[in-house]
Amino acid sequence: MSRYDRAITVFSPDGHLFQVEYALEAVRKGTTAVGVRGKSVIVLGVEKKSTAKLQEARTVRKIVPLDSRICVAFAGLTADARVLLSKARRECQSYRLTVEDAPSVEYVTRYLAGVQQKYTQSGGVRPFGISTLVVGFDADGTGRLFQTDPSGTFSEWSANAIGRHSKTVVEYLEKSQPAAMEAANAASSDEAAKEEYVKLVVRSLLEVVESSAKNIEVAIVTKDKGLQLLSETDVEAVVVAVEDEKKAAEEAKKGKGRSGSTTRGSKPSAPAAEPDASA
Repeated sequence: MSRYDRAITVFSPDGHLFQVEYALEAVRKGTTAVGVRGKSVIVLGVEKKSTAKLQEARTVRKIVPLDSRICVAFAGLTADARVLLSKARRECQSYRLTVEDAPSVEYVTRYLAGVQQKYTQSGGVRPFGISTLVVGFDADGTGRLFQTDPSGTFSEWSANAIGRHSKTVVEYLEKSQPAAMEAANAASSDEAAKEEYVKLVVRSLLEVVESSAKNIEVAIVTKDKGLQLLSETDVEAVVVAVEDEKKAAEEAKKGKGRSGSTTRGSKPSAPAAEPDASA
């Protein structure tokens, strides 16, 4: 194995590029990022590392805008993300200058995946140690959510997670997303539907993150307003609401369990004594 992981352009006998697998391992150790796509809104949530007391928290961002209606959340090496996303921003500006129109989400995703793939086959470079969730709205108002990997592959999703604990989060989303989508579709307004998706993202992150707004960052992307980052106060309010709903559901479940056990454990009452015939 040691002979095949030194050069990025050399395949191992079983068809692996070890440098690409090392980059994927860097992604698996990165902070968790979640994306959920709705009809009129897309919500991104990321796990935040605690910052030092003297550090400016606003300078550490895991959710980055690329264009007016397109943004990215990433997991992996932040320095690699800065370089790759700078390339994507320049490409978006070049596209607008050349075509005089906004790039589509799929176009930006293809560009990112192409750059990542190029860095798996060139000498003197190494793969980008990040995976990305690219979200946004096309000109016709269609919301899109794509994922890219260090190998250069990309795919479209309705909801997905990357980074450490991503498997746990994806399993939770598979169970909870259908009910959340039904609640959002039945909501009386777009704001109510937006709240349902925000709660779904926060609930999924709380599966693997401490229950604190300081450890969670949430962003909402809409066609009209573009990217909106929720303040820490707003995130804290959502966390409290989610925790209250969870406690209420647990108490209701316990109440049903107690009533069921009482019904099953109760003994039938003894029949009334018959009157004495000799009386």
